[in-house]
Amino acid sequence: MKIAVLGGDGFVGWPTSLHLSARGHEVHILDNLSRRWIDTELGVQSLTPMDSIQERTRIWHQETGRRISFHLIDLARDYDVLKAWLAENRPDAIVHFAEQRAAPYSMKSDRHKNYTVSNNTNATHNLLNAMTEIGLDAHLVHLGTMGVYGYSSVGAAIPEGYLPVGVETLSGDTATQEILYPSNPGSIYHMTKCLDQLVFQFYAKNDGVRITDLHQGIVWGTHTEETRLHPQLINRFDYDGDYGTVLNRFLIQAAIGYPLTVHGTGGQTRAFIHIQDSVRCIEIALKNPPKRGDRVEIFNQMTETHRVRDLAEMVARMSGAKVAYLPNPRKEAAENDLVVRNDKFLGLGLNPTTLEEGLLAEVVDVAKKFAYRVDRTRIPAVSAWTKDIAPTLERDPEGKRLKSVG
Repeated sequence: MKIAVLGGDGFVGWPTSLHLSARGHEVHILDNLSRRWIDTELGVQSLTPMDSIQERTRIWHQETGRRISFHLIDLARDYDVLKAWLAENRPDAIVHFAEQRAAPYSMKSDRHKNYTVSNNTNATHNLLNAMTEIGLDAHLVHLGTMGVYGYSSVGAAIPEGYLPVGVETLSGDTATQEILYPSNPGSIYHMTKCLDQLVFQFYAKNDGVRITDLHQGIVWGTHTEETRLHPQLINRFDYDGDYGTVLNRFLIQAAIGYPLTVHGTGGQTRAFIHIQDSVRCIEIALKNPPKRGDRVEIFNQMTETHRVRDLAEMVARMSGAKVAYLPNPRKEAAENDLVVRNDKFLGLGLNPTTLEEGLLAEVVDVAKKFAYRVDRTRIPAVSAWTKDIAPTLERDPEGKRLKSVG
């Protein structure tokens, strides 16, 4: 297939591009490189050293003989350029990663909120609008988030996207139907993903666009089979307070002797998936497209759930690190349960990588190897969800005063 990977320079986009190219697909990366500019804005760099996208694709060709083409396009702002590219190239499938992905970054300030909403919602709608306008019947696979469901305890397993409900009719009977599982976003970033769902629902119903929406858990890990082929193909590793996901942050904290930062009680339960499994799931989704006219196909892309404090204890046992409990910058429940159905991917052959299997190798192969690149001042999470929370974020686990936002 000819596949366009939108946001293919990013944390999940890059290993996905390599994975699909290695399996014989013609891969085109469309990206505005905004994630690299955000590194500059935040004054932080990936723990792993990253070359330019041009050098990355050159090394890939050198090592494999396969080409990945790069196109500098801003999906949210360059609608006509995007539409012209799609019309000329007419990919068979499109994988959509081109959204600002960090909840803390989306909550840093009013400017960051506006940027996240403008970038994410415009990118998604521009893409669907362009596909419809030029009559492109490509399968769209979108990387969403488990966060659209929220993190409240409902006492039942979260289904894959749709919830059967009964509605009382005027005659007193009960009519049954399936609706999108009620959205419950926990940040501006998660809110944009909830908006994506409604946009997808409309274009699938109105224009017959074939769409698969992957509600993904927190991704951990760095390496995939393809990124291991050459040092310059390595994936990015974010450890800072805005972009570092909880488990990757624990790993680097353990590697440098920094206390593992658990915010609040640590009773937040989250869903997780290894980066290798993430790219496999995307390949599986591409191989199983919905038919034209079908409703949006939704997969829960996760493999296991854990409480944050249990993760910290797991990493502490492996590494000897200490655990520090700090005020929570987020506005969320202190404790929650999370039971998730993921039958579809398991039924299609996914064999998950578990935390217990992969954590120690990640600490040794990545975190300790590149620990010299860590800026300790960028580790604390200081982006507060509300103005009244901001004053509580005064010191990090090492006793240094922080600059709060809000």
